[in-house]
Amino acid sequence: SEGGKTAVVFSLKNEVGGLVKALRLFQEKHVSMVHIESRKSKRRSSEVEIFVDCDCSKKEFNELIQLLKFQTNIVSLNPPENIWTDEEGKAAFISLDLECVPWFPRKISELDKCSQRVLMYGSELDADHPGFKDNVYRQRRKYFVDVAMSYKYGQPIPRVEYTAEEIKTWGVVFRELSKLYPTHACREYLKNFPLLTKYCGYREDNVPQLEDVSIFLKERSGFTVRPVAGYLSPRDFLAGLAYRVFHCTQYIRHGSDPLYTPEPDTCHELLGHVPLLADPKFAQFSQEIGLASLGASDEDVQKLAT
Repeated sequence: SEGGKTAVVFSLKNEVGGLVKALRLFQEKHVSMVHIESRKSKRRSSEVEIFVDCDCSKKEFNELIQLLKFQTNIVSLNPPENIWTDEEGKAAFISLDLECVPWFPRKISELDKCSQRVLMYGSELDADHPGFKDNVYRQRRKYFVDVAMSYKYGQPIPRVEYTAEEIKTWGVVFRELSKLYPTHACREYLKNFPLLTKYCGYREDNVPQLEDVSIFLKERSGFTVRPVAGYLSPRDFLAGLAYRVFHCTQYIRHGSDPLYTPEPDTCHELLGHVPLLADPKFAQFSQEIGLASLGASDEDVQKLAT
């Protein structure tokens, strides 16, 4: 039952959600995935073949295979390193040196590291930011930085007592966008927005608390949110999506120009992203984009982010 390296190749239909369902089995059986590759199946054009290099005990691996058999077609167990070759016998895939693969979180708690790598926050506002010359606003932003930087996975998200000015700014954005939703928002958005009003306190006179939103999303689509101090790199943001975690700011844009912000704020996150993340299909799609980013090159991450 000692741990060790092993591998499996399985095929599945090339459809949204298939890979996520299969990989979830690895998580359920506590099987660590060291390396993943994919290619179109040579057996069936409608399928893809997935190679997964694992680190686990023999017992864990055998239990995993029994579950995989119900959801996929097992092509090979413990395949040789050159399992995939082209017509000339040359390797169809180049094995990656894992030391050259960019770091990525192997478990959800390691997102704590991602959330610390903020590119811009708090007092580091650009000169063209509406709050650049407002020292009170900058101090308030520092408070939100401290809350986000202190947060660790598994903790309840701290509740914020928003100021009258912040609630007023939120209210302007909420009111103006609410006028546009009936004609500009998609069906999925319109379905979930009333639920957020009912269960999360989405109102013109109230800024929703992230903890309430996170609990709601968890029940609807399996997503959760966690506070973040500001901009994350595309790689760190997408890594969160891989674990169905949405990094969400808690600060409010500057009140001098409520309908403009040069950066994501909680109005943007809660009114723009959250209603769609409550949709199971959109949540699944978002997670698959995140999974594709793990260990990917900078070039590929940039493509996924745009």
